[in-house]
Amino acid sequence: MNSPRTRSAAWKALEQHQRALSGLHLRNLFREDPARFERFSIEAAGLFLDYSKHRVTAETLRLLIALARECELEARIRQMLAGEHVNFTENRAALHVALRAAEAMPREGHDLTGEVRGVLAKMRRFCDGLRSGEARGATGEHYTDVVNIGIGGSDLGPALACEALAPYATPPLKSHFVSNVDGHAIAAALEPLDPARTMFIVASKTFTTQETMLNARTARDWLAGKLGASAAGRHFCAVTAAPRRAAEFGVAPERTFEFWDWVGGRYSLWSAIGLPIALEIGMDRFEEFLGGAREMDGHFASAPLERNLPVILALLGIWYVDFFRAPTRAVLPYDERLRLLPAYLQQLEMESCGKQTARDGTTVDYPTGPVVWGSAGTNGQHAYFQLLHQGTSLVPTDFIAFCEPHHRLPAHHDVLLSNFFAQTEALMRGQTEDEAAAAMRSEGVPDAEIRRLAPHRAFDGNRPSTSILCDRLSPRTLGALLALYEHKVYVESSIWNINAFDQWGVELGKTLAGRVLAELEAAAPAAGHDASTNGLINRYKSYRRSAKP
Repeated sequence: MNSPRTRSAAWKALEQHQRALSGLHLRNLFREDPARFERFSIEAAGLFLDYSKHRVTAETLRLLIALARECELEARIRQMLAGEHVNFTENRAALHVALRAAEAMPREGHDLTGEVRGVLAKMRRFCDGLRSGEARGATGEHYTDVVNIGIGGSDLGPALACEALAPYATPPLKSHFVSNVDGHAIAAALEPLDPARTMFIVASKTFTTQETMLNARTARDWLAGKLGASAAGRHFCAVTAAPRRAAEFGVAPERTFEFWDWVGGRYSLWSAIGLPIALEIGMDRFEEFLGGAREMDGHFASAPLERNLPVILALLGIWYVDFFRAPTRAVLPYDERLRLLPAYLQQLEMESCGKQTARDGTTVDYPTGPVVWGSAGTNGQHAYFQLLHQGTSLVPTDFIAFCEPHHRLPAHHDVLLSNFFAQTEALMRGQTEDEAAAAMRSEGVPDAEIRRLAPHRAFDGNRPSTSILCDRLSPRTLGALLALYEHKVYVESSIWNINAFDQWGVELGKTLAGRVLAELEAAAPAAGHDASTNGLINRYKSYRRSAKP
């Protein structure tokens, strides 16, 4: 039996509308409507979003908005912003907006904004001490390097922001990030560092995350071996919702920064998880970063659905995922400083919307979150753009660029942006066989070769893309951009009727890994798994035994 979503009048109308549009080409839409760019673009919070190169008409948007209203999207938005328990499987609020709010947000007898401001003030004191050189390590040296040890949301967001905002960084602190439990990662990070000048941030909500805590213990052993066991405590701070466990690890209370259970990991870089960002660019700039997100929050809360950036971006995503059955989306920042953005959005979107169970516990009968992938332009043009242009799969794309670079090499920026503009046009227009033939004829290619090659040089176009163009990549702009995608994900999850804030699908692997680890340490062969898993474990154990001297 079809679910309430796919039985709804709005859903059925969109299915019928998609079939009616199947033969419509974007070239014709632009030819018929000279004002299409103006009518299908929105600006808010320093971001300009052009969605005119999408396979949509005014009727498409009307039907998508009707679906959103049928799914009670406006009420869902109010519930999330008011602190209701929208994370219904864990009975929690999802109040990452409180981390950047200016107004008081009371909840269950607490002023969330006041609590957040208290942690921000503590972060400011700590950052000022390290950045000024006033804070010293165990041997009296000032700190020059900060190593963030975390994984998932405790790594991806801070690493992205520190790289993106590098032009705003001031000496003397240099950031490093360790996430992978592979020993090569922590070994490579530690090798060039001076232990007397290094501060470690251990970022873990529970302070029990296996990968993070093993890397933290390795760093502590390294420090103890270089400076002595008593010195290690001077070189650690912690970001956690479990301060007692941080104290047991040896982190002093004044260097422990708390966040709360209403902050999901992949939404947490606005909290003390953002400490590496604040150390990199200073607390004033970090506050600007929060301000950009706050501006997007205000737009999301108040703009009508028809002119709401996160809503429009989400509805376009649903249009392709559910009605064109497009299983992936490419994110293409034309700025080297945002090369980590696709990886950040992979977690934000795929962990949030990679769900198959609806709110009522039934299995959905429609696609949810797409596979998100991409890299910085123009590198992708020389790797996978061939598939975007001529492949058999429809891949909607997000292009992101900035008008003003931070470097002083104007020729580079013009070349970069010429590719940004040209690629979205080429994806939209395509090239007919006649156009390909004419181009070859102008190059002096013989007619016989033209007839042979023209089909290979032709491609349909009609490939949808979003362009996000901003003045410059600043703390405020980056904050608005990341908040845009956060709210987009919540809108999608609301319409898909799933929970964006849990991640139960990864828990089984963690549980099994603990069991396997015990078996790796045991003498007996593994026997309690399927034949493949038993065979792989025992092959590894056999190799390890034979390799011992």
